[in-house]
Amino acid sequence: MHEIITIQLGNRANHLATHFWNTQESYQYLPLPSFSSSTPSSAFSTTAPIINHDIHFRQGIASNGSGSGSGSTETYLPRTVIYDLKGGFGALRRGDVGVGADDGDGGGGGVWSGPQTIHTLSPIAPSPYHLSLANPSTASTTTTAPAISLTSTTLSPSTVRYWSDYTHTYYHPRSMIQLNDYTLSSSILPFETHAAGDELFDSLDKEHDLLDRDLRLWAEECDQMQGVQMFTGVDDAWGGFAGRYTERIRDDFGKVGLWVWGVEAGGGEERRDKKLLRTSNAARSLHDISAHASMYIPLAIPKRLPDYVGLDRPSGWHTSALLETAVESMMLPSRMHDGQKRRTLNDLETALNVNGNQRIARLQCSVFDPDTLEDQRTAKVKTLKTDKRVANAGFNALIGEGEERGNTQDLDVDLFPRTMSSLIQEKGREKKVSHIFGQISSYRGNFDPSNKSDDNDDEGNTRKRRRTAGLPMMEKYCHILPLPDRDQLIRTICRFYTSLPHPLLPTYPPIFPTFCAPITSVSVHSSLSTATQIATQVKAMKQIVSKMVGLDEREALSNGLGEIVEAYEEGWSGGSDSDDD
Repeated sequence: MHEIITIQLGNRANHLATHFWNTQESYQYLPLPSFSSSTPSSAFSTTAPIINHDIHFRQGIASNGSGSGSGSTETYLPRTVIYDLKGGFGALRRGDVGVGADDGDGGGGGVWSGPQTIHTLSPIAPSPYHLSLANPSTASTTTTAPAISLTSTTLSPSTVRYWSDYTHTYYHPRSMIQLNDYTLSSSILPFETHAAGDELFDSLDKEHDLLDRDLRLWAEECDQMQGVQMFTGVDDAWGGFAGRYTERIRDDFGKVGLWVWGVEAGGGEERRDKKLLRTSNAARSLHDISAHASMYIPLAIPKRLPDYVGLDRPSGWHTSALLETAVESMMLPSRMHDGQKRRTLNDLETALNVNGNQRIARLQCSVFDPDTLEDQRTAKVKTLKTDKRVANAGFNALIGEGEERGNTQDLDVDLFPRTMSSLIQEKGREKKVSHIFGQISSYRGNFDPSNKSDDNDDEGNTRKRRRTAGLPMMEKYCHILPLPDRDQLIRTICRFYTSLPHPLLPTYPPIFPTFCAPITSVSVHSSLSTATQIATQVKAMKQIVSKMVGLDEREALSNGLGEIVEAYEEGWSGGSDSDDD
């Protein structure tokens, strides 16, 4: 079934993953795709939904039954392992997951049989959203539509205290792992340095063997595991924890696909020493994680956002929703059914990691109101043609012309952390032309991929039939560029099209205030690329952290970041000369 196991590390990562799981659950209630009478019956499967839910979810039997008898309850729960600090789970508790308490939870009492002294803290009250779901007068009582269809007027930045306050998904008890060594948002013993996360993992792994205790049972349930995706914070102690975790996964699971999404705090006002600490943590995380991950994608909310995005930046509920929109749209091809152009994590890695040592990618996205998509496209074309700051005038973000010329696309929201290149940009140097090595573009919504020259041949007719049936399409291009006095440079471009928009659920914050209301979904164009621009930004990070770390690790860290820079400069140079150390 090509299953994917998810690992969630830390508060920011759990905010993003909560939106992700709410979205995945909503797909289970999509209607089956429709087909016209002219569509050949052999072309597509008319019995399967668009999304293969078994990739991210597992079936089980609730603990109140032992089979298919009348007392048993089937469950369908995410394949995920959730780590957070003490107090990070909010009102969500391991034994309070309803029908999620199914088979094999590994629970039960301890081996101690002597006297016990129990100290009980006051329980955290459920969120207003969960109370509204529990109210019979508002909860859905039908089996054809989920309770998530409720209007969520109880969710706001002031009422969302924890990521569990707006989760709509049941989790397996084995999924939730609380680390009691540190407390969330503690000022006495903060969990904020890379070394602290490193030490915590080593101590827990020495005591319990974390992979055997927390991950291996999930892997053994899979028929044909596609890979592991990890959401983690990287500019605090969770980066050290994630670096050690990825190393163990690579040692124990060999060549399995391992995609890491590293969430950084972006755009907030902090003291200078805090910013430098976060930059140092992010540099160590990038060095450690990229050495073992198949693909590492750092994420941060940029300081400048398009006019149609309205974020409450201090709210993790808001910022993680924008990140999830891009991440979930980008990875949609890995969750499709076989007959509908699914691409595994290894396929996507091959398209990005062209030279074998480019394991860091840049994520961008543009979001559109489906009702006014064409008007927005026209307006953006006019803006780009009159804006002298745009290198490639024209709407390359939608038609892909910039891709085939070898230049990076500039979508509305660039989620690659910008603190890495801030010092270089402040010096006023001429901006280098960034070249792409590999790129995957995902178009979901009412985008029209029909402007191809081969629409009259068999391939073009197949594409038209798939578009008419509302099914996704994947197109792949491999360009070999002859370069003077050096080896040829290979560039891979993949484009994925689907008419399935990104849903805006009641648990999703209103971060697109200018779109026509009421709006239940958005069209999204997201792009993941490996480009020479990454070298420029990693080089700026190297210049900063080389002055902050101790002598004992400065050489190893600087050499490691230097090797990453070389991987994105090898075989290509353009624009002004670079200032090497």
